[in-house]
Amino acid sequence: MHYRRLGHSGLKVSEIALGSWVTFGSQVDEDVASDLLHSAYEAGINFFDNADMYADGRSEEVMGAAIKDLPRQALVLSSKVFWPTMPGPNGRGLSRKHITESIHASLKRMDTDYLDLYFCHRFDPDTPVDEVVYTMDTLIRQGKILYWGTSEWRAWQINEAVNLARIHHLAPPTMEQPQYNMFHRRRVEMELSPICREHGIGLTTWSPLYYGILSGKYNDGIPEGSRASLDSMAWIRDRITPERVAIVRELSQVADDLHVSMAQLALAWLLRRKEVSSVITGATNIRQLQDNLDSAEAVEKLSDDVLEKIEQILGNYPDED
Repeated sequence: MHYRRLGHSGLKVSEIALGSWVTFGSQVDEDVASDLLHSAYEAGINFFDNADMYADGRSEEVMGAAIKDLPRQALVLSSKVFWPTMPGPNGRGLSRKHITESIHASLKRMDTDYLDLYFCHRFDPDTPVDEVVYTMDTLIRQGKILYWGTSEWRAWQINEAVNLARIHHLAPPTMEQPQYNMFHRRRVEMELSPICREHGIGLTTWSPLYYGILSGKYNDGIPEGSRASLDSMAWIRDRITPERVAIVRELSQVADDLHVSMAQLALAWLLRRKEVSSVITGATNIRQLQDNLDSAEAVEKLSDDVLEKIEQILGNYPDED
């Protein structure tokens, strides 16, 4: 396992992380989730990502139980706050009240004294940015979180938070968690990359396989038992378009030529970017986990010629227009 600094901070995170959205949610039982987490830890993964709204909080409880016999100091645990998790008009958003109550609830569910990373899960137009920055700084001073960051914020929103923190000598955001993959790339490459370089923001990216489509498992239809076959995941089927499947089929040939899986090619394509501190992956079994772990070795196979061929297949290189 390779480790990368989280932006310009001193914290080192595994370049492959294990996310809990599916792994520790309602789709996977507690025993399987625990086995996956322990296998990931033994393979060198130290970053485990979560959120208070995953499976209505159950995801945090399952992760908390799974890490009981692991050294807390060796783990980098995260959660997020924004979406509705409590009753009433203040049960969502980034107000000081909701953030404070949410961190207490997350710590209780995960049965830990602190979180290493705490993300603002979306931008809140109803809460002043300075209120968010002051609240996060307070949580850091209290030792409840070590670093704070954003998720799916625009560059100008992150810039405002950084500038306010610097003016008032508060802790600025250290990381941003955007969706980033071969099909969804413009915001990272055109908007976030410059601000990462300017402010030392580290990216912990999610959906590297675009809801599994970039794994190639839907190339010949929707397999029985896959996420897209479930009624609760019907929205994934809407993303499995003939155009995307045709692209993945071409990319799969590139992967075959490199003697890597399609998933490994998609993950390696992300890991080649220096601003990416960690790629958050999901898994529902050990085989998927191991396939993801092996992707780091595929990065060195991405020569300029291979990358150019990938760009020609994707046909979505972002430009200034």
